[in-house]
Amino acid sequence: MSVRIVYVNGINIQQDIDFELARLRKIAWRMDALFYIPGTNISVGLDNIVGLVPVVGDGLTALPSIWIIHRAYKLGVSPGTLAYMVLNTALDVFIGMMPVIGDIFDVLYNANIRNYRALEQNLNKKAARAKTVRTAPKPVGSVKPVLVG
Repeated sequence: MSVRIVYVNGINIQQDIDFELARLRKIAWRMDALFYIPGTNISVGLDNIVGLVPVVGDGLTALPSIWIIHRAYKLGVSPGTLAYMVLNTALDVFIGMMPVIGDIFDVLYNANIRNYRALEQNLNKKAARAKTVRTAPKPVGSVKPVLVG
């Protein structure tokens, strides 16, 4: 079975989507899981480090999160997934602004990784749906009778 490559205006769409997803994944993981605390499953990223600066830090770390949401919109994710991503980012920013509790929440919640996974899951569902539509067999016996007289 050969894979059909789709070109739009001379651009390989699948290759561009894969490149964009790799770029978004790298940003999400740098923001939330730059390294793991030894002996634990707890990750620390730039979001957690920069977020230690009161108010300004959380505002700055919101920018990559908003950019990930914007790119998800451009990639065509569903409105429900976009709403979920916005809610994740809002929780991350506003709870993250609280001293101590917000910093602990930031370390444990990892909104950017959650957003990336939601984006990837939504695009995979759309691709699976498109594949079933393209490869759906035609029903047998759907020939209309013709009267000859």
